[in-house]
Amino acid sequence: MTEITYHTTAEDVASRSLQVTVPVERLAAAERKALREYTRQARIPGFRKGHVPEPVIRRRFEQEIRRHVIEDALRESWETIVKESDLKPTADPQVSNLSFEQGQPLVFDMTVEVRPSIALATTGGFTLSRTVAPVSQEAIQDRIDRLREQKASWTPVEGSRPKPGQMVTVAVTTVGDEAPEPSKPYSMVIGKGQAIPDLEDLVMGLMPGETAEGDVRFPDDHPDEARRGEARRVSVALHEVKEQVLPPYDDAFAREVGEFESAEALTEVISADLAEEAVRTADQGVREQLIDHLVRANDVPAPPSLVRRLVRAYAEGYGIDAERLDAFAGTFAPIAEAQVRRELVLDSVGSAQNLQATEGDIDARVAALASARGVEPGALYASLQQARRLDELERTITEEKTFAWLLEQSTVTEVSA
Repeated sequence: MTEITYHTTAEDVASRSLQVTVPVERLAAAERKALREYTRQARIPGFRKGHVPEPVIRRRFEQEIRRHVIEDALRESWETIVKESDLKPTADPQVSNLSFEQGQPLVFDMTVEVRPSIALATTGGFTLSRTVAPVSQEAIQDRIDRLREQKASWTPVEGSRPKPGQMVTVAVTTVGDEAPEPSKPYSMVIGKGQAIPDLEDLVMGLMPGETAEGDVRFPDDHPDEARRGEARRVSVALHEVKEQVLPPYDDAFAREVGEFESAEALTEVISADLAEEAVRTADQGVREQLIDHLVRANDVPAPPSLVRRLVRAYAEGYGIDAERLDAFAGTFAPIAEAQVRRELVLDSVGSAQNLQATEGDIDARVAALASARGVEPGALYASLQQARRLDELERTITEEKTFAWLLEQSTVTEVSA
């Protein structure tokens, strides 16, 4: 029987595009198989089961038989390609441009996503700078203020117009609607981006209990694209104004926040946390420099197939619908390209140097995490396995080992902030 043929029409490090041809003989064999199956099972009035004439079967099940032939040809083609080629597919193939006419070969395009593989000629010799920013009093105070805001109360304000930072309760109704829906009061904090600017301006011109009309326009960068630039006239009723009252930063507050003996002890912990964050930020900066050097030194590509896949994942995560996908892709494509290059670099080095996380690495990490949390390692391992987070842990450890090896190949210079 004539063989299925295929040839590559395009490729990058993460995909192959093939054109596949299934000969007429194989299509005819698939058709005969389908006819036998439908003849065996068909129940048609006037004929005994299993004795329906072939022409009747063809007429009655024409579309079903055609679909069976195509599906059989696609399956057999894919099995042939996987068996004969050196492809390492990472997902099911995508079929397009399928052409199937009676008496003609079946021709179609197949796009296959494959395991990317690149070789880095240069993996070290770079000079990297590491800067650990000192912890400022302003940063400490900002963290303290955020803790106080979490414990703050809201107190009504009488006899004054609302200001930024205050909470208002308002009711907004669109003017001009034939049957406007009753407006339900809702609360928002002025200046926090919880309402469009024009509406906030209207509210800040009112005293509690007053109502006013005005024109508002949705800004051009409004999250809802359908409303961007839209204008309408609204009626706004201001019911109540409240201001935030922060609790004093004292020993009682420290004990309420956590197990701290005094405000001074809480401040020390905050300072230590910020110092640790500064170290992590500095280390992350070194890693970013290193990846940038590796990408430029090796001209690492960003395969379009991987970029598209990552953009789709971003869009799904953000709940982007089909109408907004093109605009979203235009914004996030550069981010996806950088991430793809990063992953290709780390995968290449990790594979070349055999730095993948071992079972021993994973067990040791789980034991350390369990000790820090005060739980049994076996229980934590089972929990991670059930939540399907072991793969994530394995990738994290592999990445850490890869960066550790890479940093040994370059020079890191400490720079004062």
